[in-house]
Amino acid sequence: MVVLERGWVSSNNILLFDDENTATLIDSGYVDHQQQTLQLVHHALAGRTLTRVINTHLHSDHCGGNAMLKREFGAAIAIPPGHADAVQHWDEAALGYSACGQACERFMFDALINPGDRLTIGGIQWHALASPGHDPDSIVLWNPHERTLISADALWEHGFGAIFVEVEGGSGFREQRAILQLIEQLKPLRVIPGHGQPFSDVDQALERAFARLNALEADPERNARNVAKTLIKFYLLIVGQIRTEDLIAHFEGRHYVEIVNQRFFQMPFDEFMRRMIDELVASGALSIVNGIVANRN
Repeated sequence: MVVLERGWVSSNNILLFDDENTATLIDSGYVDHQQQTLQLVHHALAGRTLTRVINTHLHSDHCGGNAMLKREFGAAIAIPPGHADAVQHWDEAALGYSACGQACERFMFDALINPGDRLTIGGIQWHALASPGHDPDSIVLWNPHERTLISADALWEHGFGAIFVEVEGGSGFREQRAILQLIEQLKPLRVIPGHGQPFSDVDQALERAFARLNALEADPERNARNVAKTLIKFYLLIVGQIRTEDLIAHFEGRHYVEIVNQRFFQMPFDEFMRRMIDELVASGALSIVNGIVANRN
């Protein structure tokens, strides 16, 4: 196994060698970083052929390289089943790309991976486990022999992915708690997350994740602000800097940001966006000078 830890916009790429000639890649990064993905994968393959790409879920930062990897290697694409119809008809609203103000090159899948499936990847068996919460249709991959978990966005070393469905009035907190409890029961020795470095201090990561989830459950508005600010920060990670007016215009009409404002703030959209930007500036995530908003690492 080779783990390619990416910058936060692109999910980590996890390459498992199926035999001496072929390999499988877990998740493929964001579309704007396709060439970087290709270079990293080519280097790690060291002459092998990529025959399969598995997506843990279909957020744009996890599948944006699918189409390119299909063109380059002819790799088969395997996805969880929840958005299969949306992929077949390329419904960007259902896939969430237009709702988030993000992009993904159109791709097609070759196979479905259902929760409960057992897959041979890298010469060993992995169990596909449902992990709703951050994404209702996400899976994680668990190898009980090595006690290794590929956790996608269900658990990072310092948290987990934003709970989008809660801002729409759906259930996500309960599902996120359930997957954290399942991970706690599995007792992995090592976790390879969708973002950030692999880690082995799983108990501490779970303690931080449960504390964060408790805080979000106690204050749904906090979760809503987190969703809106995550999308803004994500976009700034891509563009680097942008005029405030253009940033506001980019998110006008975007479902998740609009619904956060409608449900929790009821402010003029321009005023709401400036409030979110100001909060990101105050936290050190962004800077703003002469009307130009810039990303800060």
